[in-house]
Amino acid sequence: MRLIIKNSIKEAYWVSLFVLVCVGCGAPDAPRKEADDNPFDALQVLYGEHLHATIGWLDSMQLHEGEALEQDYVHARNSFKRMESILAFMDVNSHGKLNGPNLLKVEEEDLTDIKKIKPTGFQVMEELLFLEEEQDLKEIRRNAQKTRDRLNLLANNVDLSRQEPYHFLWLLRNAMVRIALNGITGFDSPGLTRSVEEAQIEYTQLFEYLTLFEGQFQDKALLQAWLKEFEATQQALQGDFDSFDRYGFIKEHTQVQMGLWNQTVADWQVEFPITMALSNDASTLFSPTTFNPDFFRTYRKLGTSASHIALGKALYNDTRLSETGSMACATCHQAELAFTDGLKKSAGQTRNSPTLTYANLQKAFFADNRSGSLEGQIISVVNSNTEFHSDLKGLELAVREDSEYQATFDSLYQDGVTDLTIRHAIAEYIRSLAPFDSKFDRNMRGEEATLTSLEIEGFNLFMGKAACATCHFAPVFNGTVPSRWAESEMEHLGIPAESMTANATIDPDPGRYNIMQTEERKHFFKTPTVRNVALTAPYMHNGVYATLEEVVDFYNRGGGWGIGIEEEYQTLPPDPLGLTNREQEALIAFMHTLTDSRFQ
Repeated sequence: MRLIIKNSIKEAYWVSLFVLVCVGCGAPDAPRKEADDNPFDALQVLYGEHLHATIGWLDSMQLHEGEALEQDYVHARNSFKRMESILAFMDVNSHGKLNGPNLLKVEEEDLTDIKKIKPTGFQVMEELLFLEEEQDLKEIRRNAQKTRDRLNLLANNVDLSRQEPYHFLWLLRNAMVRIALNGITGFDSPGLTRSVEEAQIEYTQLFEYLTLFEGQFQDKALLQAWLKEFEATQQALQGDFDSFDRYGFIKEHTQVQMGLWNQTVADWQVEFPITMALSNDASTLFSPTTFNPDFFRTYRKLGTSASHIALGKALYNDTRLSETGSMACATCHQAELAFTDGLKKSAGQTRNSPTLTYANLQKAFFADNRSGSLEGQIISVVNSNTEFHSDLKGLELAVREDSEYQATFDSLYQDGVTDLTIRHAIAEYIRSLAPFDSKFDRNMRGEEATLTSLEIEGFNLFMGKAACATCHFAPVFNGTVPSRWAESEMEHLGIPAESMTANATIDPDPGRYNIMQTEERKHFFKTPTVRNVALTAPYMHNGVYATLEEVVDFYNRGGGWGIGIEEEYQTLPPDPLGLTNREQEALIAFMHTLTDSRFQ
């Protein structure tokens, strides 16, 4: 069984502002009751109908086997997809348990509180039904029963009656973005790859949901534009999984819908109480203003400005911050190499130096996820005997010795020079390294039409057949999971100690295991961004691969399992991808389009 690791990150600030689930309102029973004029009451009725239909098909799975059992599952899955947009927004935890990957989940609060949670739900059943050589009827039915029981609890736990129009707009956008970035990639349909068909089911339901809110529209032409667009979207969701045009879908439908969504916000005169990961006025997924930077920022009250960034850049390049005066942040993260150093392992270090571009758009830092913020990550660098070989007091004293630094800090920060304000300034500079101005971004925004057919084919492979986007999630192409962006995932790929295609041995670096000594987390490493990857060779945490061609070949073989490393907890599916030489070439061509303009 594969294994996934969930880094337990507390988001108390955001969660406290975003409590949407209320307990105690009964969902409708089998006879359909008529909703009143409140669209949320009608939404509740539809949600209840689809939930009970899902339960019914899961109950049917207890009675059948063989082809009839498989059909029961497909019907249950279809019914679940009709309710998923509501559930995924209203009850994130239950949605994850019902439709999460078939991977052991490990939650590490501290050394005395490590939870190992066996997966259940639709993906587990799908793999048992369609990927195993023989169907384990007892295990299939056990999972069907557990899924049914959880759904039955949800019948009384999701209450839509207290929601406001802005909640529905958030729900709508969440569904559109989730389908684009998770749905059509095969992220949650590992056995049947019915992702395109399931996306069509969801859009059919979104169409119906939107009509319930007809009374909210002052501009009736805007509602008609929505309905016309949803009809076109359903038409576009045709064809088989491998050949589906994801580039065209996201550009011509998802982003068009984001534009309509912004118009609807204005038409409904909605004011949002908070901004989540996506900016409330985001009109594209591929822009420097797509994300709300404060969602990923720990010290929000310290401010940000061009002056903060300029100060941070000066500090970033200043070797005086290290005890020996010979090392700066730029030593291992050189701007001309997309903020890497071109070495297999940085001097005196045990791992490859990752790019700092887009590093702000994640929820955990270092290859083993041991730090929760950019500011926190800097502490480890300062204290490390093989890096700055100093401490926070020494860092502060080094900056205070420079009168220009002192004056700048006094003008920008109420407390002047402190170790925190130093770290914050450096972090603000790193946060500025996410411009979303690559060739791919400009094409996605419609500013130019310069992508070749090979590059577009590569993106479609990345998001589809090659399954890259099930770990490197667009639009950042790192491991921070849409559409909440609250978790940065780690994976166990089975990375070899040396570049070999057979009889390989696993790299000895235990990864996350070093932090909490959890056996099931051995050899787990954070999924980095693929942006600017053409400039960041060599690759993997140990720099084992010198070229992108080697990297793609490794994945095409099924990771470690494909080269002789049989690790129980490898998260990468062990089956070969079956990519042709041209398809591998296309993948690499696409990745080259993710190079920011400053490096070209």
